[in-house]
Amino acid sequence: MPRRGAQGNGTIRQRPDGRWEARYTVGRDPGTGKQVQKSVYGSTQKEVRQKLSAAVKAIDDGTYTELSKMTVGQWLDIWTAEYLGGIKPASVFVYTESVRLYIKPALGATKLEALNTHAIQTLYNALSQPRGEKKALSPKTVKCVHGVLHKALQQAVAIGYLKFNPSTACPLPRPVKREINPLDEEQTKLFLQAITGHRFQVLFTVTMFTGMRAAEVLGLAWSAVDFDRGTIRVERQLRKDRKKGGEYYFTTPKNDKPRTLS
Repeated sequence: MPRRGAQGNGTIRQRPDGRWEARYTVGRDPGTGKQVQKSVYGSTQKEVRQKLSAAVKAIDDGTYTELSKMTVGQWLDIWTAEYLGGIKPASVFVYTESVRLYIKPALGATKLEALNTHAIQTLYNALSQPRGEKKALSPKTVKCVHGVLHKALQQAVAIGYLKFNPSTACPLPRPVKREINPLDEEQTKLFLQAITGHRFQVLFTVTMFTGMRAAEVLGLAWSAVDFDRGTIRVERQLRKDRKKGGEYYFTTPKNDKPRTLS
């Protein structure tokens, strides 16, 4: 027997071949006035219910596009608007800029179902080469672009828009590790002398001897410093939200993992 969807939209049933099917209404045919229905399929009732919920939400939000007509650009717009909740604002900014600057210009007009590994690899290769007056992107930046596209396509797989993620098979350029040249003992002494009396003397000194990231030092509070034990608790960082006019905010450390330095 057909079963109603969780919110009363669409029906779910198990087909004779064992697969599950959910049917939902996307509108009415302007010629006949009859309801236009579409189906999504899956191997389990839970999988189909998730796909149905995603389709119904897209219809309610006005973002629904028939899968066969959806482009990569349309899916990226949906993904950045609906699926980045809970991600730090700084990461959201990186994701949306990667989409705007690199992914959509190259792949945005491609049909989502037609996107393949070769087209994605061609994009990565192009980004790794100089283009006119534009410099080649570093291997690290290309890897970041890949990470954004991979996440977006993986979400499309999760809700049934794609059968597999075509970006998974793409090899990435190997990052080149830059040699680090820390200050030697004499240079350290000269630096400490140079900052003596400076308004940011404490900040510079803490940064030099702890190796904390700039955002972590800027987010440091006196309550995180234990003078008796000689430790510093790194539990937040100060960031700038570039999408909100440069507004500053406190957030958790990188990877959401506080740590103690001694």
